[in-house]
Amino acid sequence: MNLGLNGKVAVVTGGSKGIGFAAAKAFLDEGCKVAICSRHGDELKAASEALSQYGEVFYEAIDVTCGEDVYAFAGHVFEKFGRIDCWINNVGATGFKKGDEYDDEEIDFMTGVCFKSVVFGCQAAYRYMKDTGGAIVNVSSLAARCASAGRSTLYGPLKSAINNLTNTFAGEYCANHVRVTCVMPGFTVTPLVKANIRQAELDRNAHATLLRRMADPEEIAKPIVFLASDAASYMTATTIEVSGGRSMTLNPTFAYERLEAEQKKIQA
Repeated sequence: MNLGLNGKVAVVTGGSKGIGFAAAKAFLDEGCKVAICSRHGDELKAASEALSQYGEVFYEAIDVTCGEDVYAFAGHVFEKFGRIDCWINNVGATGFKKGDEYDDEEIDFMTGVCFKSVVFGCQAAYRYMKDTGGAIVNVSSLAARCASAGRSTLYGPLKSAINNLTNTFAGEYCANHVRVTCVMPGFTVTPLVKANIRQAELDRNAHATLLRRMADPEEIAKPIVFLASDAASYMTATTIEVSGGRSMTLNPTFAYERLEAEQKKIQA
C-alpha cells in the first residue's frame, strides 16, 4: 500500500527513545524528512545520529511543557524543511504514586508533560498546516480507558483528556483539512516501562492480553504512521486502541486453555 508520505515532513515529540524513536524511523522508512525533540540533549543527539542513516533528521532539545519552546521548535522545523505535514504528540510521564500523595508541584509537572504538551503541539502544528492541510496524531494510553489504581493515579485521567482533546481539535481544524487522531497503546516494551514497572507486574499484564505479550515500540509506531498517512484520509476524531486485546474480554485465557485441552487429547 502506498501511504503517500514520501517527501513529507513529520515531527515527533519525545523522539529520542521508545515509541517516539520507532515512529521517527518508520516515517523515515516511508521517505519522510523527520524532526524530533525531547528534553534530554544527549539522548536526542544520539537518537538523531542513529536515525540519520535512514534519512534526513532535524533535532532540538526543548521543554514541551512550555508553549513558546514548542512554537519556536515548530518554526525552526519549518525554516529547515519548508513545510510540516505530520505532527506526532508522543511525550508523557508517569508519577508512580497514589492519588493522595501528589503535591502541587508534582500535579503541575504531570499536567504539563501529559496534557499541556499535547495542547501546545496541536496549536503549533495547526499554525503550519492551516493553509496546506495535514495530520496530527496524539499518543494516549490504555490507562485512559482502564484506570490504574494505586500506581500512577494522575496518568490515566490526563491521558483520557487527550482522547477528548483529539476530538475537540478535530472539530476545530477540519475546515482547514487538518485531521486529528489518536493512538491508545497498551503495555509496550519501552525504556520508561522497563525502568519503572516490576517484571512480575509486566508478566501479569502480558498474560491478561489476548496476544499474551507486550508490544514492541515498532508495533505502536506503525498505526501512528498509518493515521498520519493518506491511507487514513477519511479518518479524524478517532482513537485507535493498540493493546493486544488487553481487558477486552472477561476470560482472556479461554482460547489458550481450549488449545491446551485439544493438544492433550491428541497426545493421549
